[in-house]
Amino acid sequence: MRIFLDTNVVVSALATRGICADILSLVVSEHDLLLSEAVLRELERVLGGKFGVPADAVQEAGKFLREEAATVVQAGQPRPDVALRDPDDVAILAEAVASNADLLVTGDRDLLDVATNLPVVIASPREFWALLREEDP
Repeated sequence: MRIFLDTNVVVSALATRGICADILSLVVSEHDLLLSEAVLRELERVLGGKFGVPADAVQEAGKFLREEAATVVQAGQPRPDVALRDPDDVAILAEAVASNADLLVTGDRDLLDVATNLPVVIASPREFWALLREEDP
């Protein structure tokens, strides 16, 4: 599967232990990880600012993700016609659609609330994990 991870999932995966870390590991090893430069820039800002991760560790995380992920370029693609409070959420949705993602994994409630009738399936980390476990033989 082609899986686009939202910034909040990647930050949680790198900053804490838990389901998001497991998801990142599984997607890197068994699926196609999709990210965008916007997600990567936000990740670096949040890790360095909010979590106080040293700059060299932030750079290393960014380097790893750029090597492991297909990076989406959304320029010139139409934005989905979805009413969301945060314009950045519309951009993330547009990037997931532009990448031909099978699934967008996010913890963002606004995106999860509009998940029906969109050109990409949207799931929370827990929903995505359950979906993956259902697929295992």
